[in-house]
Amino acid sequence: MMDKKLLEKLCTAGGISGDEGEVRDIILEEITPFADKVRVDNCGNIIAFRKGKSKPGRKLMISAHMDEVGFIVTDILPDGMLKFSCVGGINDSAVFAKQVFVGKDKLPGVVCCKPVHLLKSDEKGKCPSADSLTIDIGAESREQALEYVRPGDSIIFDSFYEDRDGRIISKAIDDRFGCLVMIEMLRSELPYDMYFTFCVQEEVGLRGSAAAAYTVDPDSAIVIESTTAADVPGSENERRVCLAGGGAVVSFMDRATIYDREYYQLAMDIAKEKGIPAQTKTMIAGGNDAGAIHKSRSGVRTIAVSVPCRYLHANASLIKTSDAQAVMELVKELAKRICEL
Repeated sequence: MMDKKLLEKLCTAGGISGDEGEVRDIILEEITPFADKVRVDNCGNIIAFRKGKSKPGRKLMISAHMDEVGFIVTDILPDGMLKFSCVGGINDSAVFAKQVFVGKDKLPGVVCCKPVHLLKSDEKGKCPSADSLTIDIGAESREQALEYVRPGDSIIFDSFYEDRDGRIISKAIDDRFGCLVMIEMLRSELPYDMYFTFCVQEEVGLRGSAAAAYTVDPDSAIVIESTTAADVPGSENERRVCLAGGGAVVSFMDRATIYDREYYQLAMDIAKEKGIPAQTKTMIAGGNDAGAIHKSRSGVRTIAVSVPCRYLHANASLIKTSDAQAVMELVKELAKRICEL
Protein backbone atom coordinates (compact mmCIF):
# COMPACT_ATOMS: atom_id res chain seq x y z
CA MET A 1 0.00 0.00 0.00
CA MET A 2 1.06 3.55 -0.70
CA ASP A 3 2.77 5.42 2.15
CA LYS A 4 0.40 8.39 2.21
CA LYS A 5 2.08 10.02 5.20
CA LEU A 6 5.35 10.14 3.29
CA LEU A 7 3.57 11.51 0.21
CA GLU A 8 2.17 14.31 2.37
CA LYS A 9 5.64 15.05 3.71
CA LEU A 10 7.08 15.17 0.20
CA CYS A 11 4.30 17.31 -1.28
CA THR A 12 4.24 19.90 1.48
CA ALA A 13 8.02 20.33 1.44
CA GLY A 14 9.41 23.23 -0.58
CA GLY A 15 11.53 22.62 -3.65
CA ILE A 16 11.23 24.82 -6.71
CA SER A 17 13.61 24.15 -9.59
CA GLY A 18 17.15 24.90 -8.51
CA ASP A 19 16.30 24.85 -4.79
CA GLU A 20 15.32 21.23 -4.13
CA GLY A 21 17.32 20.83 -0.91
CA GLU A 22 14.41 20.30 1.49
CA VAL A 23 12.93 17.54 -0.65
CA ARG A 24 16.34 15.99 -1.32
CA ASP A 25 17.03 15.73 2.43
CA ILE A 26 13.74 13.90 3.00
CA ILE A 27 14.46 11.44 0.20
CA LEU A 28 18.03 10.79 1.34
CA GLU A 29 16.80 10.04 4.86
CA GLU A 30 14.26 7.56 3.49
CA ILE A 31 16.45 5.67 1.00
CA THR A 32 19.93 5.62 2.52
CA PRO A 33 19.25 2.64 4.82
CA PHE A 34 18.09 0.56 1.83
CA ALA A 35 20.23 1.54 -1.16
CA ASP A 36 23.60 -0.09 -1.78
CA LYS A 37 25.01 3.14 -3.22
CA VAL A 38 23.75 6.72 -2.99
CA ARG A 39 25.37 9.86 -4.34
CA VAL A 40 24.36 13.45 -4.98
CA ASP A 41 25.91 14.78 -8.18
CA ASN A 42 27.06 18.32 -8.95
CA CYS A 43 23.60 19.28 -10.24
CA GLY A 44 21.89 18.07 -7.07
CA ASN A 45 20.39 14.87 -8.50
CA ILE A 46 20.21 11.85 -6.23
CA ILE A 47 21.53 8.73 -7.95
CA ALA A 48 20.81 5.52 -6.03
CA PHE A 49 21.58 1.89 -6.79
CA ARG A 50 20.06 -1.17 -5.16
CA LYS A 51 21.10 -4.73 -5.84
CA GLY A 52 18.37 -7.21 -6.63
CA LYS A 53 18.16 -10.98 -6.53
CA SER A 54 19.70 -11.20 -10.01
CA LYS A 55 21.71 -9.18 -12.49
CA PRO A 56 19.50 -7.80 -15.28
CA GLY A 57 19.96 -8.34 -18.98
CA ARG A 58 19.78 -4.56 -19.42
CA LYS A 59 20.84 -1.71 -17.12
CA LEU A 60 17.57 -0.05 -16.05
CA MET A 61 17.20 3.48 -14.71
CA ILE A 62 13.93 4.54 -13.08
CA SER A 63 13.52 8.31 -12.81
CA ALA A 64 11.30 11.03 -11.35
CA HIS A 65 11.92 14.71 -10.65
CA MET A 66 12.09 16.40 -7.25
CA ASP A 67 11.39 19.99 -8.29
CA GLU A 68 8.06 21.80 -8.38
CA VAL A 69 6.89 24.94 -10.13
CA GLY A 70 6.93 28.14 -8.09
CA PHE A 71 8.35 31.63 -8.08
CA ILE A 72 11.53 33.56 -7.32
CA VAL A 73 11.97 37.03 -5.81
CA THR A 74 13.41 39.43 -8.40
CA ASP A 75 13.15 42.80 -6.65
CA ILE A 76 11.83 44.57 -3.57
CA LEU A 77 9.87 47.77 -4.16
CA PRO A 78 10.14 50.91 -1.99
CA ASP A 79 6.80 50.09 -0.32
CA GLY A 80 8.01 46.61 0.73
CA MET A 81 6.15 44.68 -1.96
CA LEU A 82 8.02 41.87 -3.71
CA LYS A 83 8.35 41.52 -7.46
CA PHE A 84 8.75 37.96 -8.70
CA SER A 85 9.06 35.72 -11.73
CA CYS A 86 7.59 32.28 -12.35
CA VAL A 87 9.87 29.25 -12.15
CA GLY A 88 8.41 26.66 -14.52
CA GLY A 89 5.21 26.77 -16.52
CA ILE A 90 2.48 28.41 -14.44
CA ASN A 91 -0.65 29.82 -16.03
CA ASP A 92 -1.37 33.42 -15.02
CA SER A 93 -4.82 32.38 -13.77
CA ALA A 94 -3.18 30.13 -11.15
CA VAL A 95 -1.19 32.98 -9.60
CA PHE A 96 -3.12 36.00 -8.37
CA ALA A 97 -4.69 36.06 -4.89
CA LYS A 98 -2.82 32.89 -3.87
CA GLN A 99 -1.13 32.48 -0.52
CA VAL A 100 2.58 31.70 -0.70
CA PHE A 101 5.63 31.03 1.45
CA VAL A 102 8.76 33.10 0.77
CA GLY A 103 12.35 32.10 1.47
CA LYS A 104 13.90 29.38 3.60
CA ASP A 105 11.97 30.52 6.69
CA LYS A 106 8.69 30.25 4.73
CA LEU A 107 7.50 33.75 5.42
CA PRO A 108 3.77 33.92 4.59
CA GLY A 109 2.62 36.25 1.85
CA VAL A 110 -0.18 36.78 -0.64
CA VAL A 111 -0.04 37.54 -4.35
CA CYS A 112 -1.84 40.83 -4.84
CA CYS A 113 -3.12 42.83 -7.77
CA LYS A 114 -5.08 45.99 -8.48
CA PRO A 115 -8.50 46.03 -6.72
CA VAL A 116 -11.47 45.43 -9.01
CA HIS A 117 -12.96 48.91 -8.41
CA LEU A 118 -9.73 50.50 -9.69
CA LEU A 119 -9.54 48.53 -12.92
CA LYS A 120 -9.77 50.41 -16.18
CA SER A 121 -12.44 49.35 -18.62
CA ASP A 122 -9.95 47.49 -20.84
CA GLU A 123 -8.61 45.58 -17.80
CA LYS A 124 -11.93 44.24 -16.58
CA GLY A 125 -12.61 40.61 -17.33
CA LYS A 126 -8.95 39.91 -18.08
CA CYS A 127 -6.59 37.75 -16.06
CA PRO A 128 -3.64 39.88 -14.88
CA SER A 129 -0.26 38.69 -16.08
CA ALA A 130 2.12 37.36 -13.44
CA ASP A 131 4.69 40.05 -14.23
CA SER A 132 2.17 42.74 -13.25
CA LEU A 133 1.63 41.28 -9.77
CA THR A 134 3.44 41.67 -6.47
CA ILE A 135 3.61 39.72 -3.21
CA ASP A 136 2.58 41.33 0.06
CA ILE A 137 4.50 40.04 3.11
CA GLY A 138 3.28 42.81 5.40
CA ALA A 139 6.43 44.92 5.15
CA GLU A 140 5.99 48.69 5.18
CA SER A 141 9.23 49.53 3.39
CA ARG A 142 12.00 48.02 1.30
CA GLU A 143 14.32 48.23 4.28
CA GLN A 144 11.94 46.28 6.47
CA ALA A 145 11.37 43.62 3.79
CA LEU A 146 15.14 43.19 3.39
CA GLU A 147 15.33 42.06 7.01
CA TYR A 148 13.54 38.87 5.92
CA VAL A 149 13.80 38.49 2.14
CA ARG A 150 16.45 38.84 -0.58
CA PRO A 151 16.27 38.77 -4.37
CA GLY A 152 16.77 35.17 -5.46
CA ASP A 153 14.72 33.72 -2.60
CA SER A 154 12.40 30.87 -3.55
CA ILE A 155 8.62 31.13 -3.29
CA ILE A 156 6.24 28.17 -3.09
CA PHE A 157 2.47 27.89 -2.94
CA ASP A 158 1.01 27.73 0.58
CA SER A 159 -1.18 24.70 0.00
CA PHE A 160 -3.24 22.32 2.11
CA TYR A 161 -2.95 18.53 1.84
CA GLU A 162 -6.15 16.50 1.80
CA ASP A 163 -6.63 12.74 1.56
CA ARG A 164 -10.21 11.53 1.63
CA ASP A 165 -12.94 9.94 -0.48
CA GLY A 166 -10.38 8.22 -2.71
CA ARG A 167 -8.60 11.40 -3.78
CA ILE A 168 -5.51 13.35 -2.78
CA ILE A 169 -5.27 17.13 -3.19
CA SER A 170 -2.01 19.03 -2.74
CA LYS A 171 0.60 21.14 -4.44
CA ALA A 172 3.64 19.45 -5.98
CA ILE A 173 2.05 16.06 -6.64
CA ASP A 174 3.98 16.64 -9.88
CA ASP A 175 6.32 14.92 -9.28
CA ARG A 176 6.60 14.05 -5.61
CA PHE A 177 4.30 11.12 -6.35
CA GLY A 178 6.92 9.74 -8.75
CA CYS A 179 9.54 10.16 -6.03
CA LEU A 180 7.32 8.22 -3.64
CA VAL A 181 7.02 5.30 -6.07
CA MET A 182 10.80 5.06 -6.33
CA ILE A 183 11.26 5.29 -2.55
CA GLU A 184 8.77 2.45 -2.12
CA MET A 185 10.69 0.35 -4.66
CA LEU A 186 14.03 1.06 -2.99
CA ARG A 187 12.56 -0.05 0.33
CA SER A 188 11.44 -3.38 -1.15
CA GLU A 189 13.31 -6.47 -2.26
CA LEU A 190 14.01 -6.09 -5.96
CA PRO A 191 14.08 -8.92 -8.48
CA TYR A 192 16.98 -7.29 -10.38
CA ASP A 193 19.66 -4.63 -9.86
CA MET A 194 18.20 -1.19 -10.59
CA TYR A 195 19.25 2.46 -10.61
CA PHE A 196 16.99 5.24 -9.36
CA THR A 197 17.47 8.92 -10.18
CA PHE A 198 15.66 11.69 -8.31
CA CYS A 199 16.25 14.61 -10.66
CA VAL A 200 16.38 18.39 -10.33
CA GLN A 201 15.17 21.17 -12.62
CA GLU A 202 12.74 19.22 -14.80
CA GLU A 203 10.28 22.10 -14.82
CA VAL A 204 12.77 24.51 -16.41
CA GLY A 205 14.10 22.34 -19.22
CA LEU A 206 14.83 18.71 -18.21
CA ARG A 207 18.25 19.78 -16.95
CA GLY A 208 18.96 17.38 -14.10
CA SER A 209 17.87 14.27 -15.96
CA ALA A 210 20.29 14.99 -18.80
CA ALA A 211 23.20 14.84 -16.34
CA ALA A 212 21.82 11.86 -14.42
CA ALA A 213 21.29 9.76 -17.54
CA TYR A 214 24.80 10.57 -18.77
CA THR A 215 26.21 9.39 -15.43
CA VAL A 216 24.20 6.17 -15.12
CA ASP A 217 24.48 5.34 -18.85
CA PRO A 218 21.45 3.03 -18.85
CA ASP A 219 20.18 0.78 -21.61
CA SER A 220 16.57 1.41 -20.62
CA ALA A 221 14.60 3.92 -18.57
CA ILE A 222 11.18 4.23 -16.96
CA VAL A 223 10.07 7.79 -16.20
CA ILE A 224 7.38 8.12 -13.52
CA GLU A 225 5.38 11.31 -13.84
CA SER A 226 2.14 13.19 -13.26
CA THR A 227 0.31 14.24 -16.40
CA THR A 228 -2.58 16.55 -17.21
CA ALA A 229 -6.07 15.17 -16.73
CA ALA A 230 -8.34 17.74 -18.37
CA ASP A 231 -11.54 15.84 -17.61
CA VAL A 232 -13.32 18.94 -16.35
CA PRO A 233 -16.29 20.97 -17.62
CA GLY A 234 -15.40 22.75 -20.84
CA SER A 235 -13.17 19.96 -22.15
CA GLU A 236 -14.77 17.40 -24.42
CA ASN A 237 -13.71 14.18 -26.15
CA GLU A 238 -9.99 13.97 -26.95
CA ARG A 239 -9.28 17.36 -25.35
CA ARG A 240 -9.73 15.71 -21.96
CA VAL A 241 -6.29 14.12 -22.59
CA CYS A 242 -6.72 11.45 -19.88
CA LEU A 243 -9.15 10.73 -17.08
CA ALA A 244 -8.73 10.85 -13.32
CA GLY A 245 -9.96 7.42 -12.26
CA GLY A 246 -9.03 5.85 -15.60
CA GLY A 247 -5.83 4.21 -14.36
CA ALA A 248 -2.13 4.61 -15.11
CA VAL A 249 -1.30 6.69 -18.19
CA VAL A 250 1.13 5.03 -20.61
CA SER A 251 2.45 7.47 -23.20
CA PHE A 252 3.27 6.63 -26.81
CA MET A 253 4.31 10.19 -27.76
CA ASP A 254 4.46 13.72 -26.37
CA ARG A 255 6.13 16.96 -27.48
CA ALA A 256 9.55 15.82 -26.26
CA THR A 257 9.63 12.06 -26.89
CA ILE A 258 8.40 9.30 -29.16
CA TYR A 259 8.46 6.40 -26.73
CA ASP A 260 9.86 2.94 -27.37
CA ARG A 261 7.11 1.06 -29.18
CA GLU A 262 7.98 -2.34 -27.73
CA TYR A 263 7.99 -0.97 -24.18
CA TYR A 264 4.68 0.80 -24.78
CA GLN A 265 3.07 -2.42 -25.95
CA LEU A 266 4.69 -4.35 -23.10
CA ALA A 267 3.21 -1.92 -20.56
CA MET A 268 -0.26 -2.23 -22.05
CA ASP A 269 0.01 -6.02 -22.21
CA ILE A 270 1.08 -6.17 -18.56
CA ALA A 271 -1.86 -3.97 -17.57
CA LYS A 272 -4.28 -6.29 -19.35
CA GLU A 273 -2.63 -9.44 -18.00
CA LYS A 274 -2.55 -8.20 -14.39
CA GLY A 275 -5.88 -6.41 -14.43
CA ILE A 276 -4.22 -3.02 -13.81
CA PRO A 277 -6.33 -0.07 -15.05
CA ALA A 278 -4.42 1.76 -17.79
CA GLN A 279 -5.07 4.40 -20.44
CA THR A 280 -3.26 6.52 -23.01
CA LYS A 281 -3.24 10.26 -23.62
CA THR A 282 -5.61 11.36 -26.36
CA MET A 283 -3.53 14.39 -27.36
CA ILE A 284 0.14 14.83 -28.19
CA ALA A 285 0.93 17.32 -25.46
CA GLY A 286 3.39 18.09 -22.69
CA GLY A 287 6.72 16.45 -22.02
CA ASN A 288 8.91 15.19 -19.21
CA ASP A 289 12.43 14.05 -18.36
CA ALA A 290 12.17 11.29 -20.96
CA GLY A 291 12.89 14.03 -23.50
CA ALA A 292 16.44 14.32 -22.20
CA ILE A 293 16.97 10.74 -21.08
CA HIS A 294 16.16 8.99 -24.36
CA LYS A 295 18.79 11.07 -26.20
CA SER A 296 21.60 10.51 -23.71
CA ARG A 297 24.90 9.13 -25.02
CA SER A 298 24.08 6.51 -27.68
CA GLY A 299 20.36 6.48 -26.83
CA VAL A 300 18.16 4.97 -24.12
CA ARG A 301 15.03 2.90 -24.70
CA THR A 302 12.47 4.85 -22.67
CA ILE A 303 8.87 4.59 -21.49
CA ALA A 304 6.81 6.91 -19.26
CA VAL A 305 4.08 5.88 -16.82
CA SER A 306 2.11 8.72 -15.24
CA VAL A 307 -0.65 9.37 -12.75
CA PRO A 308 -3.47 11.48 -14.23
CA CYS A 309 -3.58 14.77 -12.34
CA ARG A 310 -6.13 17.57 -12.49
CA TYR A 311 -5.04 21.21 -12.02
CA LEU A 312 -1.37 20.51 -12.69
CA HIS A 313 1.10 23.33 -11.89
CA ALA A 314 -1.29 25.02 -9.47
CA ASN A 315 -1.59 25.38 -5.71
CA ALA A 316 -3.94 22.39 -5.47
CA SER A 317 -3.63 19.40 -7.81
CA LEU A 318 -5.87 16.33 -7.58
CA ILE A 319 -5.23 12.63 -8.16
CA LYS A 320 -7.28 9.52 -7.45
CA THR A 321 -5.72 6.98 -5.09
CA SER A 322 -6.84 4.18 -7.41
CA ASP A 323 -4.75 5.68 -10.22
CA ALA A 324 -1.75 6.08 -7.90
CA GLN A 325 -1.97 2.43 -6.94
CA ALA A 326 -2.25 1.41 -10.60
CA VAL A 327 0.92 3.34 -11.45
CA MET A 328 2.84 1.71 -8.59
CA GLU A 329 1.78 -1.79 -9.62
CA LEU A 330 2.45 -1.24 -13.33
CA VAL A 331 5.88 0.33 -12.83
CA LYS A 332 7.07 -2.49 -10.56
CA GLU A 333 6.01 -5.20 -13.00
CA LEU A 334 7.24 -3.28 -16.05
CA ALA A 335 10.67 -2.80 -14.46
CA LYS A 336 10.91 -6.54 -13.81
CA ARG A 337 9.93 -7.43 -17.39
CA ILE A 338 12.34 -4.94 -18.97
CA CYS A 339 15.19 -6.36 -16.90
CA GLU A 340 14.31 -9.82 -18.22
CA LEU A 341 14.42 -8.84 -21.91
